[in-house]
Amino acid sequence: MTSNAIEISSLKKTYAATGKSEAKTALHGIDLNIPRGAIFGLLGPNGAGKSTLINILAGLVTKSAGSVKIWGFDQDANPRQSRASIGIMPQEPHLDPFFTPAGSLDVQAGLYGVPKSQRKTAEILELIGLTDKADAHSRSLSGGMRRRLLLGKALVHSPQILVLDEPTAGVDISLRNMLWDNVREMNAAGVTIILTTHYLEEAEAICDEIGIINHGKLIVRDSTKNLLGRLDHKTLVITPGRDSTLPALPDTITGGKRDNGQLAFTYQSSITSADAVLDLIRNAKIEIKDITTEQSDLEDVFLALTKN
Repeated sequence: MTSNAIEISSLKKTYAATGKSEAKTALHGIDLNIPRGAIFGLLGPNGAGKSTLINILAGLVTKSAGSVKIWGFDQDANPRQSRASIGIMPQEPHLDPFFTPAGSLDVQAGLYGVPKSQRKTAEILELIGLTDKADAHSRSLSGGMRRRLLLGKALVHSPQILVLDEPTAGVDISLRNMLWDNVREMNAAGVTIILTTHYLEEAEAICDEIGIINHGKLIVRDSTKNLLGRLDHKTLVITPGRDSTLPALPDTITGGKRDNGQLAFTYQSSITSADAVLDLIRNAKIEIKDITTEQSDLEDVFLALTKN
């Protein structure tokens, strides 16, 4: 049995030309393995190919070339087993307005062939915080409740892999925190999580590894820690005791004066030490009232890798 939850090799998708548009290649030979038990972030700008990749994993889009294995099952040779191994929480809340949450979960479980005796409808409703809405029509649910129900539908067949496509888009903080608590619990129980999000601070906080797609190509895949280490720029921010101007700076340090009067000194920690920056400030007779440091976050890395 492979140690990977997902194995993607030379995956390509080209959408055929229509009367209004030319043929478009959305994925250009993606190679990607996601280990079992990981929380993996799949990031990229709009139109990068993330949704196409997820829809191929879900069996909603037919690939043009390449291979996909889900929990060891080849998608072509064992489509039923591969689909049963993965649950997808889609970005758009498409729900039948006349079904109750309990009814929606039961129908979804039936579609996956889960016997009535093995269904976990009540357990899932409690997990997603909709027990008190079990018999309400879905059309009466708030937007946040509908997103919770989407998560519940993705869990009815107890998949080994859960894909969350922009799960916290447009939801309030309490729902976001509840979702991440659930994700951590499921991951601790052995579920592999694949996350797409535009909230990069979420990916930075929760993901073990991150892959970034741009223009249909996987441009980087690494641990979150290593990605953050790619930009080792740090900024020393000085609040001077009195109005001060920037001193002359060496080539290894860049600086600027902010609108609030603070002086910012940016340097590469692998080349220049913080002590060297402080010595420069002291030699310039700048009185230090307060000092803070800033360093690169995932957004800086993301922008640096996708800017072209």
